[in-house]
Amino acid sequence: MRFLIECTYVYEHPQDNSGIQRVVRNVVNNLERLEMAVECVPVMFKHGEVYRVDRLGLAEKQKIRPRLQSWLSRQHDRLGRLGQRVNLYQAARERTDLYRNSPILRGMLALVCKAARMAFLLPQKCLSHISLNYVDTSRVQELQCEADDVLILLDSSWHADFFPVAERLQSEGVRIVSVIYDLIPLTHPQFCDEGLVRVFEHWFDWVARTADGFIAISQTIIDQVQHQVQRKLGEEAASQRWFDYFHLGSDLDQINPRTAIRPAVKKMLEQRPIYLMVSTIEPRKNHSYLLDAFEQLWGQDQNIGVCFVGKIGWKTEQLIDRVRQHPQLNTHLFMWNDLTDRELEYCYMNARSLVFPSYVEGFGLPLVEAMQRGLPVMASDIPVFREIGGDTIAYFDLSDPVTLTNLVRQFESSDVFPAQGDMSTWKWLSWQDSTRQLITRVHENTEISNTGGPGARRA
Repeated sequence: MRFLIECTYVYEHPQDNSGIQRVVRNVVNNLERLEMAVECVPVMFKHGEVYRVDRLGLAEKQKIRPRLQSWLSRQHDRLGRLGQRVNLYQAARERTDLYRNSPILRGMLALVCKAARMAFLLPQKCLSHISLNYVDTSRVQELQCEADDVLILLDSSWHADFFPVAERLQSEGVRIVSVIYDLIPLTHPQFCDEGLVRVFEHWFDWVARTADGFIAISQTIIDQVQHQVQRKLGEEAASQRWFDYFHLGSDLDQINPRTAIRPAVKKMLEQRPIYLMVSTIEPRKNHSYLLDAFEQLWGQDQNIGVCFVGKIGWKTEQLIDRVRQHPQLNTHLFMWNDLTDRELEYCYMNARSLVFPSYVEGFGLPLVEAMQRGLPVMASDIPVFREIGGDTIAYFDLSDPVTLTNLVRQFESSDVFPAQGDMSTWKWLSWQDSTRQLITRVHENTEISNTGGPGARRA
């Protein structure tokens, strides 16, 4: 038996460093450190074939063609971000009186912005076509699957086009396990891009019918997965699948000690206490709530700052416009969209607290990254955060920003963090521990299902 760990997207985009990409990279990079009874093989799919991945990232002295391929991939992503900036620009202009009161000007603006988006879209599609037709044989080698292999879909496979290949492998005896990060496009579609909702619904319908087992990144999410699979397939069919979960690690694996920390980052943290929010800027992360709360605190003469760290996501035009025009910008309000891992760790080590007002999460990786480095956390009172932090997190009510302002004022006045528990008693997993937990639990469930019994279900 071999475990085939699918990492197609991260292999093709080694420079990406958001939540799922961080998980995939850390799991794959820790596989060789494990002494497990089962062989674990990172794999990627391309042109209907399965390839063994020998190395996720490019070597320092990589050949010209792979380095060119990586450069083309970065340009593809950069063009996508430029298109997003056009959307932000259009939304900001349309909210001004000049355009709001003139349908003709709004129409002209829409045409200009559409032309700009097309100017970015066409070369982006060309770059995508080049990427799809190139296989870097210096990093991968073709792999023949065997009947008792287990394919673990670890990467963001809802974007993939390898479903027919996976179905063929399954017909040949390969079992399929799906890693589930969250079900937010199903349970909270209002927070997601409409295109993602459609793609995700199609993917989940496929994976519910196809997978032999499911392993989520928290007990909170696996409970939701089991409910959704039962709803789609019925209880009898769902009982033939197994459901389990593991927890993520907390190491920042891309810290380069030679990377300089920008003086502006240091200055921000030296001038006053900074409350940190680390995440992609998108609606479900609830940055607006945080800004509302800190505006109240500034109105009460609290000399503190709040900093948003993370790339700009979707449906954020009004928020970004509000931040960029805010009178406290770069004095008490800060936004960084391009911090390195070293700069992020510096922020974790020198901030006053992490503040995380998310409506819904699959896990909440910044919480464990912060707490592992001694930074206390204030967070919205949702089940998955209770699962992760217990009583060492200070919780606030999303329906009332005053509950957060009270926590901050209490912390600033007493210098005692307002959580019920002592954070010094809190311990978490390394990425090596997390990877071992994932592989062990998939192995246990696979062995149980081999004997004809139901899969494990952890309470």
